[in-house]
Amino acid sequence: MFIRLLIPTVAVLLFLLEPMFAKFSPIVIGEQLVFLVPRFLILYLIFVAIYYNRKRAVLYGLFFGLLYDVFYIDIIGLYTFLYPLICFLAGWSVKYVHQHLIITTILAVMLVASMEVVLYEFFFLINFTPMTFETFLNSRLIPTIVANLLFLAMLGWVFKYVINKRVLQRARSGA
Repeated sequence: MFIRLLIPTVAVLLFLLEPMFAKFSPIVIGEQLVFLVPRFLILYLIFVAIYYNRKRAVLYGLFFGLLYDVFYIDIIGLYTFLYPLICFLAGWSVKYVHQHLIITTILAVMLVASMEVVLYEFFFLINFTPMTFETFLNSRLIPTIVANLLFLAMLGWVFKYVINKRVLQRARSGA
């Protein structure tokens, strides 16, 4: 029974952990202020889409995207649209790439980078941020990608293990 709830439980924990890690940002490296945006939940949902079930990942993305919009930003619909889209793209791309952990990690980081660029462009379009793209690239996108890549390097195999446990349990029980 617990294994059945394992995937959503990990998602809830990651949703709750993101703001705790966000408190460590921004940081000063050299003379530059850099922003490290934790994207643990969407990285996990990308793994769910690839290793478990794209449809379920999209539904989780819709649910957690709406929660993210409600609790963390003032624009309802932005993450509600982006999270399921990213999960769909991850699940769709699995037909064309090998499901090796390194390939999955690279794909996940590329999808998160794409999401960050879309978010920047949206906020720039509505004049919510005066940041130039070059500043965004150097002070937010690259540090965010590096930080999330380190996160995946440490926990990507755990994500795969947790998801595979559920897949095996599902296959045994026929559920």
